[in-house]
Amino acid sequence: MKKIAILQSNYIPWKGYFDLIRSVDEFVLYDDMQYTKNDWRNRNKIKTREGLVWLTIPVRQETLHQTIRETKISNPLWHKQHWKTLAQNYAKAAHFKEYKEIFEELYLGATETYLSEINRKFLVAINALLGITTTIRCSSEFTLAPGKSERLLELCKNLGATSYLSGPAAKDYLDVPLFTEAGIEVEWMDYSGYPEYTQLFPPFEHGVSIVDLLFNEGADARKFMKG
Repeated sequence: MKKIAILQSNYIPWKGYFDLIRSVDEFVLYDDMQYTKNDWRNRNKIKTREGLVWLTIPVRQETLHQTIRETKISNPLWHKQHWKTLAQNYAKAAHFKEYKEIFEELYLGATETYLSEINRKFLVAINALLGITTTIRCSSEFTLAPGKSERLLELCKNLGATSYLSGPAAKDYLDVPLFTEAGIEVEWMDYSGYPEYTQLFPPFEHGVSIVDLLFNEGADARKFMKG
């Protein structure tokens, strides 16, 4: 039995993204997909005294059809501003000092040219902090068939999957019978029922970057996640 999940890479995503990774044997970053502007690929939200704020990596969109892995950073100094913003807003979080050195080195060393490289770098580092050992792959490692569902199915076959765990948003388009015919079970991730944790600047908000949970709860972060 082998379960996989496939998602487009996001910048410092929310806890649900990491729960999906934790729930499978292999996780594929779907970076051959078209880059979408004003989406989660290059930005995420954090809590501040003034409310929710977006941290956005500036990127260069040269064509409407460029993929995520073809998308380049347009301002190489983005990482310094992001770290400054995080340090200012989470300095009083209970566990910020525990992670300060790790994240400072991660940000100030984030000099990669491509967005997908940045996202993967942060993803791997945060997985390690959360004790997630799932194997991470990239869709660019494989030759994919045309068609939205067909491409996902081809990735499942290439990885020898018996089960495919998908986010609930895919219910609108995924051709489930196609997977069933191939002997691959489709499962749906459930993002409901998350408990609240200690969080700065109320009211409470679940849909913020995972760094919020780490800085506020430290090693107990996993208690507020699935599984």
